[in-house]
Amino acid sequence: MKKLVFAFAGGLIFGLGLILAGMANPAKVLGFLDIAGRWDPSLAFVMGGAIAVGLVGFRLARARPMAWTGEPRAWPNLHGIDKRLVLGALVFGIGWGIAGICPGPALVLLGAGSGKGLTFVVAMLAGMAIHAMLPARAAKHAAPAAPAKH
Repeated sequence: MKKLVFAFAGGLIFGLGLILAGMANPAKVLGFLDIAGRWDPSLAFVMGGAIAVGLVGFRLARARPMAWTGEPRAWPNLHGIDKRLVLGALVFGIGWGIAGICPGPALVLLGAGSGKGLTFVVAMLAGMAIHAMLPARAAKHAAPAAPAKH
């Protein structure tokens, strides 16, 4: 139950922040991405503020072995830049540039009953489903592993 309460509170604060900053408005996001036209730099300040808060939050979290929910911390173990990261970032950026929406604001728009938000979330879920199928397909076609030597 404690985990659900923290997840709800975190999501609510994040969503309210997106709304207050105007980031749930695709036109505002597209204005930020339009560097050759009528550029709106306000998103850069939102990102800068989020990074500053995140740096402090992660610094404090690293000092605690347990999360506020009482569970052990689970930190990512991947480091470095690889092909999957670069390709994923490119696809994410292209989608963001076309729609003016990324996953967080898409959920806010969905909650507000926006058709554009619904379309984006459906496409996002389809992309997640395709991603979930790819590793299984690649493992199915991979060469069998060599037997371990003892």
